Amino acid sequence: MNIISSYSRAEAIEDGVLVDVSNTAKEAGIKFPCAMTRAVWDAYVEVPQGAEIGQDVAGRLWDVLWMMRAAIRSSGGGSEISYRLHVAMPDRGDWRDNEDVPERGTGLTRRTHRRVTLKALCGPGDDAKPVITIMLPDED
Repeated sequence: MNIISSYSRAEAIEDGVLVDVSNTAKEAGIKFPCAMTRAVWDAYVEVPQGAEIGQDVAGRLWDVLWMMRAAIRSSGGGSEISYRLHVAMPDRGDWRDNEDVPERGTGLTRRTHRRVTLKALCGPGDDAKPVITIMLPDED
């Protein structure tokens, strides 16, 4: 079979399709290089307008990575996990399929936070060594 074209992980990071978060992931105890899709970064790491108080990119990134680490540790193994975390986001009626209302909390929390489901895949990177990619559940 002839390869018609290829698109490496490094090219995806260079193009901004993936965001390399390996340094912060390493601080969170994740051993493999880690990236997330632009969709995850834009939706859950960037601070949305109206949620700036008490929020910053570094803290939101830490939450996404720390909750992934916790899910990995409690999983039975495998190359794919789904995990949930609460994310501060104002309710503008722009809810996605992977978001729902937190089960507990005051009415204020229900209007300002979402329980988000993300997916993490571990597989071979460009050099065939393991890498992790965090994405929305419907992304491949």
